[in-house]
Amino acid sequence: MKTVVIGANGQLGTDCILAFQKARHEVIGLTHQDLEIAEENAVNEILRNLAPGLVINTAAMHNVEACEKSPLQAFAVNAVGARNLARLSNDLGYVLIHISSNYVFDGNKNAPYLETDAARPLSVYGNSKLAGEYFVETIARRYFVVRVSGIYGSNPCRAKGGNNFVKLMLKLAKERGEVKVVDDEFVSPTYTPAIAHQLLKLSQTDAYGLIHATSNGSCSWHEFAATIFRLTNTKVNLLRAAPGEFPMKVPRPKYSVLENARLKQLGIDLMPDWKDSLGQYLTVLSS
Repeated sequence: MKTVVIGANGQLGTDCILAFQKARHEVIGLTHQDLEIAEENAVNEILRNLAPGLVINTAAMHNVEACEKSPLQAFAVNAVGARNLARLSNDLGYVLIHISSNYVFDGNKNAPYLETDAARPLSVYGNSKLAGEYFVETIARRYFVVRVSGIYGSNPCRAKGGNNFVKLMLKLAKERGEVKVVDDEFVSPTYTPAIAHQLLKLSQTDAYGLIHATSNGSCSWHEFAATIFRLTNTKVNLLRAAPGEFPMKVPRPKYSVLENARLKQLGIDLMPDWKDSLGQYLTVLSS
C-alpha cells in the first residue's frame, strides 16, 4: 500500500516510516517543508498527485506555551489541518490515521481515561487538538483518531530543543548531580516505535473510530525519572519538587493517563508496559 506519513521528521513520524516500510508499504514521508497541512490547496495538490491508500498525520503544533501565545496558528495546524486531510480522504478514498493527545482531558477524573469519557481541555493546545478530532470524526468516513501520551523516541524533538524527558533527565544529572521533579503529575510514558507498531496493526483492520494507544501502566514524572536513573545506574540526588515550585505558565492536566480500552476490546492491544519500553529505549540510547 502507498502510505504517506506527514510530520516525517518528528519523533513519531520517523518511527512510523520505519515500521510501515518494514511491512512492505511504499512509504512517502512529508515534512513541514514539504507540506503545510493548514493550507488546503497545498494538501489537495500534493496528496492528489501521490494518490495514497493511507495517510498518517503526526504533524502538530505541540509546544503548549507557543500554542497559548498563538492560538490562531495552533488551530490552523491542529484543527484546520486535520479538517483538510479529512475532507480529501473522502475524495481520494484513503484511510486517515490522525494523532491526537491526552491533553484533551482536564485530569480531574484521577483514573485512567476511556475513549468514552468527556473531553475537557485546559489549554489552547488541548482545545485545538480536540477540534481536530471533531473535524476528522464528523467528516472522514474511514479514519482512526489515536490519542497518545508522554511520547519519547530516538529522533530529536524539535519543540523541546532536541531533548525528550529521558535525555533531559540524564543531561541534568550529569551537569548538576541533583534533579528536582514533580511527583503530583501522572502520565503513561510511551515509546514511539511501540506506537508505530500499534498503528500498523490498526491499519490492517476496519475498526475505525477513536483509539487510545499508550504504554500500559502509569507513573508520576518523579517515578519516571527515578526509573531512568536506576536502569542507567546514574548517580544523582533526585528530589521531589514542592507543590507549586515549578509554576505552570499554561494549565496542564495533573492526571492524563489513558486506558487502551478499545484496543483491548478488539484484542489488538500491542502496547507494552512503560517500564519495558523504557528499557528498550535506554538500550538503543547506549548503543
